[in-house]
Amino acid sequence: MKTFSCHCGAVRITLGKRPDYINACNCSICGKSGARWGYFHPSEVHITGATTAYHRSDKAEPGTNFHFCPVCGSTTHFSLTESAVAKYGNTLMGVNMWLADESELAGIELRFPDGRAWPGEGEFGYWREARIIGDAPAAR
Repeated sequence: MKTFSCHCGAVRITLGKRPDYINACNCSICGKSGARWGYFHPSEVHITGATTAYHRSDKAEPGTNFHFCPVCGSTTHFSLTESAVAKYGNTLMGVNMWLADESELAGIELRFPDGRAWPGEGEFGYWREARIIGDAPAAR
């Protein structure tokens, strides 16, 4: 078990395992929230402390609520919206892995999905080659 917190410590997230991979998406919401997402089943995530949620207003049916600490503003996690849970089940939660020290994530693949170009359905393309955290970044 590992516990991470927002900057001020008011929100704490405990995970029972490391993520299989982490996404550093380049869409506007991920970029502006400063998040790198690890994905978990909601039963694998324990959150303490109050958060404030935001969902996109530019989508007819946003699929996620982005949570952040109301004290320090750190993005902590996302959960599925009620409409997404009704459609897919409560099967996914994202945790902002920037809350962890990068050394604790060594060996995990960091992927770079092209959320800016994603049409909203189907597979993601990637804007950059994946790398393993802890390895030197690939030369350009």
